[in-house]
Amino acid sequence: MRRFAANIRTLLLALALGISVWISAVTSADPDEVRVYPNMIPLEIVGKDPSLIVTSEIPSEVEVTLRMPRSAWELLTAQENSVQATLDLSGLSAGAHAVDIQLRVLARPYQIVLVNPETVNVLLEPIANRPLPIEISLSGLPALGYQAGEVTINPTEVIVSGPESIVNQATRARVFLNLDGARENIEQSNPIQILDENNNVIRRGLTITPDVAQVSVPISQQGGFRDMAVKVVVTGQIAAGYRLENISVFPPVVTVFASDPALVNSLPGILETQPLDLQDADGDITTRLALNLPENVTLVGAQTVQVTVGISPIQTSLTLTNQTIKVVGLTEGLTMQIFPQTVDVIISGPLPTLDALTPQDVIVTVDVAGLGPGTHQLTPVVDVLVENVEVESILPGTIEVVLSIPGTPTITPFPTP
Repeated sequence: MRRFAANIRTLLLALALGISVWISAVTSADPDEVRVYPNMIPLEIVGKDPSLIVTSEIPSEVEVTLRMPRSAWELLTAQENSVQATLDLSGLSAGAHAVDIQLRVLARPYQIVLVNPETVNVLLEPIANRPLPIEISLSGLPALGYQAGEVTINPTEVIVSGPESIVNQATRARVFLNLDGARENIEQSNPIQILDENNNVIRRGLTITPDVAQVSVPISQQGGFRDMAVKVVVTGQIAAGYRLENISVFPPVVTVFASDPALVNSLPGILETQPLDLQDADGDITTRLALNLPENVTLVGAQTVQVTVGISPIQTSLTLTNQTIKVVGLTEGLTMQIFPQTVDVIISGPLPTLDALTPQDVIVTVDVAGLGPGTHQLTPVVDVLVENVEVESILPGTIEVVLSIPGTPTITPFPTP
């Protein structure tokens, strides 16, 4: 019996030693690793009572640190959504609750080392609804000579819904409407604002149904008033070489008044300005002009209009032939020959500027600085000494320059066709 007991002890010792050796071998081949899961995990809320609403801040994502064998980590990171986080609100009533985040890991074995956050404070409130009449808040006045009719709004009532504590703060619904300068009927869809008892706008936590209201206001012109277009009258011709780009007037429409409504209604619909003299004008003009008003008719508001005239020089091009080439940077002790010795230069710019251009205003150079004896193909550079002129082309675009030491025979190229 003693011998059997001694054998049992030896057998158990051998078994434990074998298991230890196996675990050591497996661990060394597939060691455990503690890592942060590489992606933030979306937090899903489940089980919430439909009659309640969450009014506290809930994190949208959680961070998880796991201990797993290396092979399990490879399996876990190879597939999407392999770690899932839920916040289960099943059975919770209105009030404050501390709820643990639940994790589901799709690879095994694993050990959860850290969840951040691990617990979420949740505040649940009943959902409430409340109807509110919509008020109209008007600002501004129609244009002179116009009047606003009765304002209509559709719908006349709005439903606000959300957490009970916020819905209870809502006391008024308001729509803004600006009439400033209106000359035509107003048809607008304006957003609805919800106000508390201190007339502060409640900006968050409420759902407004509908969230816009259709507002209509008829705008009509009063008797004796009439809108008329303004026509600018010009005389004279602008300077030669310039073109007239535009003539604008502000305001383009003015309002006139007469004590006899039949008088303004009989007008042709256009008021002319005093003449604007453009004779020999060569630049933009901005001025104010009076209007020619019929007898017994007055202008409402400012008594002049602003007139702006755009005048710009005509753009054209010019070819300068046989422009002499100037060589710069020639090294001392060298002689040079250039072929050809002149070029044609095509330039563009305002016509008056090109008409006044002289040959001395255009300089063509070739820079040979640092070049040694031999034949060189160089690009000439054109400098124009007046503003607003651009070089469009040089003909030819390449110049042959032959540099030599005095007394050394040079090769004379064939004449340029």
